[in-house]
Amino acid sequence: MIGKQERWQIWFCLSTPPAEADHCHLSASTLCRWLDEAGQRGERDVAGLYEGIDSSGLLGTDGLWARLRGGKVRVLLMLRDSVSGLLWPPVVAAGEEAAAAWAALFAQAQRAGLVVEEVGAVVSDGAQGLLSYLRQSLPRVYQQRCIFHIWRNLGGELGRQAARAAEGLTGEAAQRARACVREELTALIHQVLDAASFEQAEEALDTLKRHPQGSGLWKVLNERFIQLLTHLMEAYRELGRVTPEWMWRDFRLWLSRGRNHGSERRLGRAGLMYTIYRNFTPAQMRRERTRHYRHPGKSALEVAGMNLEGCSYLDALEV
Repeated sequence: MIGKQERWQIWFCLSTPPAEADHCHLSASTLCRWLDEAGQRGERDVAGLYEGIDSSGLLGTDGLWARLRGGKVRVLLMLRDSVSGLLWPPVVAAGEEAAAAWAALFAQAQRAGLVVEEVGAVVSDGAQGLLSYLRQSLPRVYQQRCIFHIWRNLGGELGRQAARAAEGLTGEAAQRARACVREELTALIHQVLDAASFEQAEEALDTLKRHPQGSGLWKVLNERFIQLLTHLMEAYRELGRVTPEWMWRDFRLWLSRGRNHGSERRLGRAGLMYTIYRNFTPAQMRRERTRHYRHPGKSALEVAGMNLEGCSYLDALEV
């Protein structure tokens, strides 16, 4: 089997090769420099960048870790509107466990036009720094825990309880006991996390507590009951249940991605460029096998009520 490049080389002998002067030698570092220069222009315009644009007050947040020059490790923090998909300007922080890092993120979003007083809930992983910041500065804002992270955190307890149920057994009998207990506990956890109302969730939680191997899992879920089911409140029905982790996969496809930068400033500018690009770029019209788009053919800014009149992110950056 041969690829496109090999097929082109086979047929290249039938055409006249271009003169050396017609070649354009463009290195990746040149493109990265151009993107960074555009990011510098974007930095100057962050103040009021999205001022006046409607916000749902329902946000999702996540961080991307990147290794910089000299072995330094930093995290790029970003906020996303759960309804429109609008990405607010990011910040670079030393870690996620300090409340100051999240305070800087919300201050950056506020500088760009977010009305912090209208924020009602935030979906996130278990970052203690965010929880501390919300308790100190925004005590009325709910924190919805990401459902994927919760399942990952429960994996160890599920394994321990399954092993406990198989104590004293060997061979296939032990394997069947572990599988049976794991299946029962998983079904009960699903009933709690996927409940359609708080009443149903409380009933499922009580059933889990009565299970012979369910006390440890019950304790974990009971301590985070409101955080796991914030999306059931009438005012927060449109709040996502998972962190916007997918956006980092798109960010990694960029030439100017996090691992290409040696400094915090350049990483922050790359993140800013990415958010502007995502906010101006319409979603696909077509559906994919494992992914569909809530607002096909519309960009996040258009969903938020802004008329772009054919403008792209390059127009916004005056490129």
